Amino acid sequence: MINPDFLASFLLASFLMAVAPGPSNAFLMAQTFANGRAAGMQSALGFALGGVVHTFFAVIGLSAVLKASPTAYSAVQYVGAAYLCYLGIMMIKSTFTGALTTTDCTSEEKPHVSTSKKSNVMFQAMMTEVLNPKVALFFIAFIPQFVDPSLSSATFQLAFFGLLYPIFAFPIDCTYIYFGDKIAQFFKKHPNSQLWIDRVTGVVFIALAINLLY
Repeated sequence: MINPDFLASFLLASFLMAVAPGPSNAFLMAQTFANGRAAGMQSALGFALGGVVHTFFAVIGLSAVLKASPTAYSAVQYVGAAYLCYLGIMMIKSTFTGALTTTDCTSEEKPHVSTSKKSNVMFQAMMTEVLNPKVALFFIAFIPQFVDPSLSSATFQLAFFGLLYPIFAFPIDCTYIYFGDKIAQFFKKHPNSQLWIDRVTGVVFIALAINLLY
């Protein structure tokens, strides 16, 4: 059973938090700018899956371990920052490699465009979410506020709200992706804009890594 009043409060709070710009929105926009709407959708799905993982962690108590242990928190924090930094560096590096490849091609040759950076976007987004201890603390601090202790099965309520949040946030993420793709299409009409979009995206990832440490 779910308290209807608590559910209404949860949906309102979730809407405000999902709409507010944050690191996940920056990641979504960066992927959409660099790789198109499909990559943005994969990122949104990855974040949703990450929310499912964090819900599972919260239910079994792993998030509480992160909250109680500064060492565990720092370890996950540094791994997550390193992963984001790696993604940013590899994206920036790929733009210079791609520029050299294009320059070396003759007018009758078409440069080979690698799709590897697009194929695992959903996994990258999911791991970015999972390896963010701030998200873990969000689930353990935010979700329990809407659990009604007068009702049975607090674990069920915790799981319900935890799984509802990524489902509720997904269409809001899609709105960011839609407008991000419109902006990206404008820039892609200009020569060499894709290279600079990818480089800015790499810088955004590195900035998100730094943000994760503070």
